[in-house]
Amino acid sequence: MIPAPSTPWSRAEELGACLPELAAFQDEPLQMKSGTVGKTGFLRLGFEHRGNQTILQDLERRAPYMVQRALYCDPEMPGLACVFLITTTGCLLQGDRLALDIKLGPRAQAHVTTQSATKIHAMDANYAAQTQSITLADDAYLEFLPDPVIPHRQARFVGDTQISVAPSATLLFSEIVQPGRKHHHPDECFGATVISIATSAARPDGGGLFTEKLLIEPQRYAMRQAGVMDSFDVFANVILCTPKNKADRVYERVEADVDLAEGVAFGACRLPNDAGLIYKILGRETAQVKAKLREFWGVVRREITGAGLPPPFLWR
Repeated sequence: MIPAPSTPWSRAEELGACLPELAAFQDEPLQMKSGTVGKTGFLRLGFEHRGNQTILQDLERRAPYMVQRALYCDPEMPGLACVFLITTTGCLLQGDRLALDIKLGPRAQAHVTTQSATKIHAMDANYAAQTQSITLADDAYLEFLPDPVIPHRQARFVGDTQISVAPSATLLFSEIVQPGRKHHHPDECFGATVISIATSAARPDGGGLFTEKLLIEPQRYAMRQAGVMDSFDVFANVILCTPKNKADRVYERVEADVDLAEGVAFGACRLPNDAGLIYKILGRETAQVKAKLREFWGVVRREITGAGLPPPFLWR
């Protein structure tokens, strides 16, 4: 018997079924079964270097994921393909299964971000899952800097990012996690049921570089304790995969500090296997965290490409 072909989002469908932190949330929503049409989003972006710029050579999508076209709006890097990811639903709901696949060919350069924050709505059944696959060929350069994730009260979310990066390529990848809608209702701050986010990286030949997992279960483990979030609310995890000599130059320019008066803490350390750097930021407000992320982004871009950052958009 010939097995049924797997769908591009099959890994997202299988992801939560094997994790112990989601074992209690395998029930189906009453409204619409998980993984059905409209709840299985897929987006493939393939970038290729041509002439003096990078083009979006391959695009395949399934709602609610959407991309319109690559823009060239960065005056510092005019050949940089800038793409804004759009979800037509505007949020993640119970039973959603989303899959994102980004590939950069040799020497391609791209900046990928989202149109707004990713809101994970409250859930009374099942969970939402998202997988991301990022592949960078020789000398490719990708800035993948999405807007923050905002988990609502009783949200259940699992995410998995798998990175394949050539030794000469550079990936700057960030995740910002807010505590919820803390100004909306007191129970919204760290009110999510479970947020599970894993990231792993390897070389094209399969040699592993590192694996990291962030597991947030506020009902089981207190968030307001030293070594977790203490008095901070917003967390950013920034990964820089780049050749060792470039990582060393970035590391020399990056500061570290814990400023309780201002409500911000930040610092970098080296990834194993000479994979690059990991930079973590804590803040009481999202604007503080995004400002520190932008500082790090500016250092990375200058050291890797020689270019500066464009002025920030007025609405960001």
